[in-house]
Amino acid sequence: MTFFQIYFQALLVILGMMSLLWIISIIIKNVSIVDLFWGFGFAIANVFYFISTKGVGPRKIIVLILVTVWGLRLSGYLSWRNIGKGEDFRYRQFRSRYGEDRYWWISFFQTFLLQGLLMWLISAPLLGANFSGTEKSLGILDFAGIFLWITGFIFETFGDCQLARFKTVPSNKGKVLSTGLWRYTRHPNYFGDSAVWWGYGLISISAGSFFPALGSILMTALIIKVSGVTLLEKTLADKKPGYRNYIETTSAFFPWFPKK
Repeated sequence: MTFFQIYFQALLVILGMMSLLWIISIIIKNVSIVDLFWGFGFAIANVFYFISTKGVGPRKIIVLILVTVWGLRLSGYLSWRNIGKGEDFRYRQFRSRYGEDRYWWISFFQTFLLQGLLMWLISAPLLGANFSGTEKSLGILDFAGIFLWITGFIFETFGDCQLARFKTVPSNKGKVLSTGLWRYTRHPNYFGDSAVWWGYGLISISAGSFFPALGSILMTALIIKVSGVTLLEKTLADKKPGYRNYIETTSAFFPWFPKK
């Protein structure tokens, strides 16, 4: 099969998963499960790419391991953090705005279909790495991609752990975490997520698939401009009095030494 045949088959697989997830959300009346599925969905998509492309080589095995580890960690962490806490406030607001009798079907297009399409577009470098994964030996870009992935995974994992630990201390309520990795970037988890995906992009380029790396750019743009940094900064600046000072002293995204 050609690259695009596999890619469009993956679209059907992803939309099928999202439709099933949507049905479950109707039964349990909780749209938040779509967020828990984000990382796991990429792991499933990558398994599909691994199976649908020819051969088994070091690059394909490396990408399989990296995506599976990243996806399961992210979904596992979000499940641990959110299960039992009810539906996220964003979805409760939508439910209240549209009404129970309408939101059940609106949520499919507004949330599940949209996230499914984004997952499909962003997953392109995973197919790029798998599609030509056995045709070229590992090169410097592969090792650069693995290094970026390790760096991103460390920032994402330790950033989440440090924040979770910070929130367990009652006296920290309303305060700003500015130690550990959070001393060097206001969003170590988002930076880590972006670095992970640039790692996949470099591996895809090393395999000879250049344009699929656009998926890494799309993921970074979403993290910085849409659903991540920009959206969260607006909320935190209003909720936490010390956050404006934190903004003035700490790098927004890329890790750097704090300003005095």
